[in-house]
Amino acid sequence: MALIVWDESFSVGVSRIDEQHKKLVGMINELNEAMRKGQGKEVVGDIVKGLVEYTLTHFALEEKLFAGTGYPDTAAHKREHAEFVAKVSKFRDDFEAGRLSLSIDVMNFLSGWLKGHIKGCDQKYSHHFKEKGLSK
Repeated sequence: MALIVWDESFSVGVSRIDEQHKKLVGMINELNEAMRKGQGKEVVGDIVKGLVEYTLTHFALEEKLFAGTGYPDTAAHKREHAEFVAKVSKFRDDFEAGRLSLSIDVMNFLSGWLKGHIKGCDQKYSHHFKEKGLSK
């Protein structure tokens, strides 16, 4: 069972970003499923590593679009990105070093942050990007 189910309430109206958001949702669901099934540390570790790497790719696209369109809330949005990357990177490092087992608390943080970020912070740039011609 999926931890996060994509629906149109997640859409920011920019297909490139929506597709990346869908991939991030899928990766969170994949990680949750691997943990639920008790798959080994290597499998879970690979998913976490991929999640961190893809998150960086996604944030880089958003930030490039912010710069290219003069998005007025860029600084605050980039701070949110940096804080998330730092936290998830620490999860990854602690998991790889055996200091952390991925738990329901970690999954709740990841899914809660992603849902809250897309439906909150990312929705704030939706209108701006549409005005700049970036919509679907």
